[in-house]
Amino acid sequence: MASGAHKLIPSDPEKVMVIRHLTPEVVTLSTPFLRFGRIKIGGRGTLVRLATGSVAVFSPVALTDTVRKETDTLGEVKYLVASDQEHHIFLESWHKAYPTAKILAPETLPSHRDKQNYFKLPQANYILFPDKGPAPSVTPEFDAEFDVEYLPQHPNKELVVNHRPSKTLIEADLLFNLPATEQFSKTDVSPTSGILTKIFNALQNTRGNAIWQRRFLWYGVSDRAAFNERVRRIAGWDFERIVPCHGDVIESGGKGIFEKVMEWHLKAKDAKKST
Repeated sequence: MASGAHKLIPSDPEKVMVIRHLTPEVVTLSTPFLRFGRIKIGGRGTLVRLATGSVAVFSPVALTDTVRKETDTLGEVKYLVASDQEHHIFLESWHKAYPTAKILAPETLPSHRDKQNYFKLPQANYILFPDKGPAPSVTPEFDAEFDVEYLPQHPNKELVVNHRPSKTLIEADLLFNLPATEQFSKTDVSPTSGILTKIFNALQNTRGNAIWQRRFLWYGVSDRAAFNERVRRIAGWDFERIVPCHGDVIESGGKGIFEKVMEWHLKAKDAKKST
C-alpha cells in the first residue's frame, strides 16, 4: 500500500467492517472511509458468487481474516475488479491471496498505480478496458452473468456492472447515496458529523430531486455525448438494487433512482433547460 493511504482507512478494519448477505450470492463488505482524511463517505467491497462457483470481488476492501473466510466459503476467487481507478488500494493483498485471479480495470490503472508507488501487479493478470475502442470480453462465465459498461468520461474512469441474476447494479463513484450510515455503524463516529461531511452529504445524496448530484455529474464529465450514450445503455439494464461504494445500499427501486439522478443525461436535449 502506498504511503498516505493508511490515513484514509480504519486502523483495525476487522472490528468495524459490516459483512452482509444481500442475497445468497451477493455479499457486501462495508467499512469506514475518510475522503481526504476528513470527509466520511465510507467504503464498500462486494463479493458475487457466479453460478459456476467462481467469485468476483468488486472494489476490494481490507482482506481481514473474517473477509478471507467469508470469501473462501463462497467459492474460488477468479476476478478482482477495480471499479474505477481510485478503488484499487487493496489489490495487492487480494492478488497475493488469489494470484491467478484476473484483474479487471480501466486501462489507466497500471500507470496510475505506478505514479503512486503501489505494488506492480502482473501485466498478464490484467483485463483492461480501453478509453477508446470496443470493451473486451472477460470470460464466458463472467459475460453470461454480468452486463459491463466502462465510462472513461467520468473523472475516475468508472467500470459499472449489473449482476443480472440478482438484478444488482454495482458501481463505485458514479452515484453516491450518502450519508454512509451502514459503513460507520460499528464505530462510535457519526456519519454526519463535521462541517465538511455535512456539506458533502448535502451534495451527494439521492433524496428529493438530487439536484446537486445531477449538477456534479453534468458538469464534471468530459465528452458529454459519449457519457450520455453509456448512461443510456446502463439505464436499459434490468436492475432493482444499487450497491454504491459510498453511502447506503439502495435495496429496492434502484432503477428509478438511477433514472432520476441521470435524467439530464438520459434526456440530454432538455438538460440545459433543467439546470
